Amino acid sequence: MTLPSQRHLFDIPAGVAYLDGAAYSPLPRGVRAAGEAGVLTKSQPWASPRSRDNDWAERARAAAARLIGASAEDVAIVGAVSHGMGTAARNLPLPAGSRMLRVQDEFPSVSLVWDRLAAEAGAVADVVPRPEDGDWTRAVLEAIARPGAPPLAVACLTPLHWSDGAVIDLDRIAPAVHAAGAALVVDATQAVGAMPVDVARWKPDFLAFPTYKWVLGPYSLAFLYAAPHRQSGLPLEENQNNRPGGGFAPGARRYDKGERNDPIALPMAATGLELVASWGTAAVEARLRQLTDRLAQGAVALGIPVLPHALRAPHILGLRIPGGMPPGLIEALAAEKVYASDRLGVLRVSPHVWADEADCDRFLASLAGALASARQPAPEADPGSVKLF
Repeated sequence: MTLPSQRHLFDIPAGVAYLDGAAYSPLPRGVRAAGEAGVLTKSQPWASPRSRDNDWAERARAAAARLIGASAEDVAIVGAVSHGMGTAARNLPLPAGSRMLRVQDEFPSVSLVWDRLAAEAGAVADVVPRPEDGDWTRAVLEAIARPGAPPLAVACLTPLHWSDGAVIDLDRIAPAVHAAGAALVVDATQAVGAMPVDVARWKPDFLAFPTYKWVLGPYSLAFLYAAPHRQSGLPLEENQNNRPGGGFAPGARRYDKGERNDPIALPMAATGLELVASWGTAAVEARLRQLTDRLAQGAVALGIPVLPHALRAPHILGLRIPGGMPPGLIEALAAEKVYASDRLGVLRVSPHVWADEADCDRFLASLAGALASARQPAPEADPGSVKLF
């Protein structure tokens, strides 16, 4: 049975078509309630036993692990994906003369630290150019196997490009990275909760994802998977949680952040993760594929090309409007309570389970109207109204 729209679980007014889940998801009512209950524990701390502070941390950790096919022992609680990337960068060698591989226009939280380390180490930052045909998988595989290239030390990749949803197929790429003897770091920000993510299949050294997008949780919280052979490194910071009694905590817990036991964020994260898991990633993926296919069909009818079906992620549709993004398009859509994003000049449309077919149709109608208005020639000035000075 196809997963129906879950709009009833969200506080989204009628008439709002919010198709911007890749930027910032609304909270389900249950997640908001968990956060509100957490606020009360800080408002009246005497009423909440401190002995249970660790319970939510472990519940959230376990829920995050289940969504990526990992053990809770292999998952750390961190503050952001950038913290996860920083931890990975601190613990992976990048020798002089080697190369670090990433794709063009990668998100700053991922690219900045690796580009800096490559420059400092005398390594090559090998940036794969955006392929004209949209086939990132082929382009990355060719870059890995390029004759005469420096030895590959680290590949920092994502399952899809954040700007337009173009697939970067780690099922095919990960084995090539491992065959080259390189470490694999994965930013799964735009994947976990909306498409299959399996650390047993990809075998990354590190993988990170936040909670505020596809797993319907709060801001400023993320999770870091560390492969068992990467669990003896140094954390970004040292605190009573990751160094209890002075020694390092076992497993990936050695990378846990300070002030980990947040009474507000952790219950929200656990509730959101468990809700997504209750639907099942496969069901969510199928539902979102239906919506983005509908959007793609409508976009093509408006004369806007889309990537081939096999190169599109199920949950993000990037629209490259011929002639470029008209100025004020995002604002014109928002004026009609239709929401999407401009990312690198691409109109990024990203429904989640709150969206329905009516939202898609409303988006397409609003887009058609906004594009028609943008194409109207500017009215010529009335010569009689021109004042000469």
